[in-house]
Amino acid sequence: MRMLLKVSIPDESGNAAARNGTLGSTIASILESIKPEAAYFAEDNGERTGYIFFDMKESSELPAIAEPFFLAFNAKLTVRPAMTMQDLAAAGPGIERAVKGYGK
Repeated sequence: MRMLLKVSIPDESGNAAARNGTLGSTIASILESIKPEAAYFAEDNGERTGYIFFDMKESSELPAIAEPFFLAFNAKLTVRPAMTMQDLAAAGPGIERAVKGYGK
């Protein structure tokens, strides 16, 4: 299942990693193990933030994906399923059933 992982790195740990030269290499190392479909980086609420799209076959994979960010940066994470346009199109019948059953 395609997932969206939002990683927020607190200023204190992010600044420390930037100062000692390990911020980029640590993120690259973690991403190498996740093998994301895409990864984007921005600021969110004043923190360094990554938006990482990856495939997760089983929920038991989550600790191996999350723990490196927790341990390296004391990061805050959110993980949620994500859809492409094709996935959304395939969801059409389920949306229609919901509208028929629960729409007013």
